[in-house]
Amino acid sequence: MSGRACAYCQLPISGRSDKKFCDDQCRSAYNARNRKTVADPVRGINAVLKRNREILLALNPTGKTVISKSELVWRGFDFAYHTSIYQTLSGSTYHYCYDIGYLVLGAERVLVVRRESGIGTSQDPGTGSSG
Repeated sequence: MSGRACAYCQLPISGRSDKKFCDDQCRSAYNARNRKTVADPVRGINAVLKRNREILLALNPTGKTVISKSELVWRGFDFAYHTSIYQTLSGSTYHYCYDIGYLVLGAERVLVVRRESGIGTSQDPGTGSSG
């Protein structure tokens, strides 16, 4: 035995010289632990984005509607998280959570729209007109 230890449980291992784990269970547990550590921040951000999208979708059954900002906040919407920003020719700035976007209309109103076009097109949000 060469004094090698399992990378997960630290028990002595034998066999091939490049073997890192004593068995498949330790290999799987080691890799799962490493994936979880790397993915935790991404998982949290994705959860916020998903919640934001679900809130916008629930409040926008027609594809284009005006709602109160306080309603969004009350439901747990986080304005700091979005997937993209679209600036119209008129200077309006839409923030998107995937395919559902919003435009802040003053202190208390928000226009919610659903993107009618595919990814990467140059159409105005929610209008279908080129811009």
